[in-house]
Formats: sequence, C-alpha cells, structure tokens
Amino acid sequence: MRFNRVLTGFTLALLLQVTAAHADYQITQVAAALNTPWSVDFFTNGDYLVTERRGNLLRVKSDGSTSQISGTPSTYFAGQGGFFDALIRSEGDTLWVYLSYAKGTPDANGTAIYKARLEGDTLVDGSDIFWAKTLKDTPQHYGGKLAFGPNETLFVTTGDGFDYRESAQDKQSELGKVIRIKLDGSIPQDNPFKGELSERIWSYGHRNPQGLAFDSATGELYQHEHGPKGGDEINLIQRGANYGWPLATYGVNYSGALVSPYTEYKGTNQPVTYWVPSIAPSGFAVYRGEAFPDWQGDLFVGALVDREVRRLRIEAGKVTEQESLFSELGARIRDVRVSPSGFIYLVTDGTDGALYRVSPK
Repeated sequence: MRFNRVLTGFTLALLLQVTAAHADYQITQVAAALNTPWSVDFFTNGDYLVTERRGNLLRVKSDGSTSQISGTPSTYFAGQGGFFDALIRSEGDTLWVYLSYAKGTPDANGTAIYKARLEGDTLVDGSDIFWAKTLKDTPQHYGGKLAFGPNETLFVTTGDGFDYRESAQDKQSELGKVIRIKLDGSIPQDNPFKGELSERIWSYGHRNPQGLAFDSATGELYQHEHGPKGGDEINLIQRGANYGWPLATYGVNYSGALVSPYTEYKGTNQPVTYWVPSIAPSGFAVYRGEAFPDWQGDLFVGALVDREVRRLRIEAGKVTEQESLFSELGARIRDVRVSPSGFIYLVTDGTDGALYRVSPK
C-alpha cells in the first residue's frame, strides 16, 4: 500500500511506503503551526474548531488558515491545565459551543465547562454550566473530555488531581469521576447517586480520563484513562459503576512501589483492556463512518508514548484485534476524531502541532 501525505499550502508532496491492515488511506495536512492543540470538532460548512491548551479557541478553514474566536473564558494555564475539549451543537440557526477548561487559581482550581452562543468568530452570552465542586491545589489530572449523550445530556471526565487519588472513591467529591449533566448544567433526575453531596456523578474510581466516546450504533459509552506507571485502561462506562482507582490497578507508582496489591477488587468493574507498559492514551473515537467500512465499530486511541494511533476491534466485550496506525507521522497524537464525512482527523501535540485528515486513498 502507498501512503500519500499532501501538505496543504505547500508544493511538496511526499510519498512513503507503509503497510496497514484492511484499509488504503492517505493523510493530508490540513493546518500547521498550532500551539499546544488539544482537540478538534467540525462545523457543517467544512471548517474546524480547534482548542489550544494555552487558552485559544481557533476556527481552522480548509486552506489551513486560522482565526481566533473571541469571548472565551480565562483559564488556569499551568502544568496540565488550560483549554481541553470544545464541542459544537446546532439548534436551528444557533450554534452553541461547549468548552472544557481548567478554572481557578494555583490554590483552588478544577475542571469547568463554559457554554456560549457562537456568532461569527465571537462567543456571546457565555457562562459556566459546570465547575467541579471539589477544587485542588495541583495543576495536574483534569480529565476534561466531553461527549454529548442521549436525552439532551452532556458527559465530562474529571481527574483525581494527582495528589488526591483517594478522592476518586469518594462520592462526595467530584475528582476522578465521569460527570453527567443536562445541556443547561442542571442535574438529570435519573443520575445514580441521590442524596449525595454531588448528584452529578455518573461513575467513579477514575484516575486521569483522557478519552470519552459514544458508540452511535450501540449507545455504549467508552472511556480511557492514564494509569500511573503502567495500567492505562479502556472502560465501558455504566451508570453508577466503580472502576477501581486506587483500590485496584494494573500499574504501580512511578517509584516502583505498589499503589495497591489488587488488580481486581470486589464491587469494582474491570477494564475492557489495559496496557503495561503505558501508551499514554489521548483522544478517542468509535468509528461508525462509511469511508472505511473495514474499520466499522473499531475504537481509535491516540498513543502519546509510541507516537501512533491504536485501532482496537471489540467483539463480545473483548479486544480481539489491535493494530498500530499512522506512526509514519512521527508525532505525538493528542486527539482522534471522526468527522460526519467518515474521515478520521488527528491532532498532533506540542508547540508546533498540526491537524491531519485521514481519508480513503
């Protein structure tokens, strides 16, 4: 098979040889010179919405040009903090943007969601519809991944704050959780934990969730999270379930000391799969497009450590196939998304990041 990398806006076309199972593809660079890009979503007119973690929200056009969207909130840009996901939702002629970001100060910060109406390249009438009730004094482990759910709901992941890992097991803390709210920020009546300090919790026992994706065909919600040293995992998220951290983990502390003697613990859910050593998963998509029929229903996970994307096939709840893809880019993959056209989009990490499109050859 041949790999065709087309550099939009440049005269250089580089053809390389690559072997990949089941699909012939080409990769086109859509935009370059992105500073710490984190996520991408899609406008109906073919433009792209890209976040830069340093606190920028960009409109990227098909020719690679960018314009900055104004009206965004101020963010706590430190450590792993900044802008995370941004999703677009259309309601008639109105475009709404949902932006997850780190909010607060060094002594009191946490994951937040800002909702605003988009007019041209300006966010208007914006406000926070979520800010984690449990704030922390560390700039790590925010989560911040977003996914629209059924019945006008929105899911967001929160990390354990690194130094507060026991909070992941505390249902009176919003650290280390998958949160479920309505699109206006109110609490759905069918959330699992009535009478708790936070009724916004959907699942708990998470470390640092960096991926969240619905399967549009089955309605299943998948999530992935970073383990400590080893123990990265993919979970099938269920209402009210406990996913174990830090009671059970396949990883160890960075020093090599045990986090827990258990890889399984009564009352906690096991992952669909896990990685030892770590791959540092980032970005997540379930493929349900028409462009690559051989990949129908497969999971796509960015792997920062290995500078590639992992494609996983799930059958009867088990991983039956795993393939490394797109390593020819030689870049850390920060986000993976599937567009309405069925093309796969990749965001590469760093101060000289880029946006790429994967399409059939």
